[in-house]
Amino acid sequence: MSSAILEVEDLSKRFGALMASDHVTLDLRPGEIHALIGPNGAGKSTLIKQIVGELHHDAGTIRFNGRRIDDLDAEARAKMGLARTFQVSSLAPEISALHNVLLAVQAVEGSVFRFFKPVIRDKKLVAAAMDNLMRVGLQDRAMVRTADLSHGERRQLEMAIALALKPKVFLLDEPMAGMGPDGSQQLTKFLARLRDEAPILLVEHDMDAVFALADRISVLVYGQIIATGSVDEIRNSKKVRSAYLGEELA
Repeated sequence: MSSAILEVEDLSKRFGALMASDHVTLDLRPGEIHALIGPNGAGKSTLIKQIVGELHHDAGTIRFNGRRIDDLDAEARAKMGLARTFQVSSLAPEISALHNVLLAVQAVEGSVFRFFKPVIRDKKLVAAAMDNLMRVGLQDRAMVRTADLSHGERRQLEMAIALALKPKVFLLDEPMAGMGPDGSQQLTKFLARLRDEAPILLVEHDMDAVFALADRISVLVYGQIIATGSVDEIRNSKKVRSAYLGEELA
């Protein structure tokens, strides 16, 4: 039996003439960060959408904790423990950072439809939400309207929401996107600790972050995995250099 918590085997997805996922096979093991890299349009986000159930694949299998999840929708997969952050922010902009996290805490607690008691008065739920904001360094911005947060702070908020869902796997779609060097460095340190809580499948263009964090790297080009290996193996792969990164691997 495989020790992997997430297994993608021979996954294929076609959009007309475009083969977005071409017999993709990869896995994610407990305690690791597995980075998925590739040029724009390689099919990375499409692959993540298939894993979380937003897109249905044409062929292949997806297993989570040894169970096939091909027929489960996105909500069911999230309840099983697949937590995703987005390349483009999906936060509710008109409510506070705290309220955004409270929505996730409510979902875990099973109290999303509790109308009679304002959730902000529930000390237990608020404490849980504040704990997650504290973990990402946003405790002093809890009551700030999300639309008024900086880009970097919104990325931190997405991580707080992912934490609140208490996942078994983190699926992170370009968490460094739009962040400056200081923000990326802080997030890199946070993700290095986060792998102890749950393994991470990391889609990322910031190669400094990838090389600092990844236990394994898979390279996706035109929908195909052309190489999987350690940081050194990917750095030194002539095939990867030729197909994608070139001197960025130096």
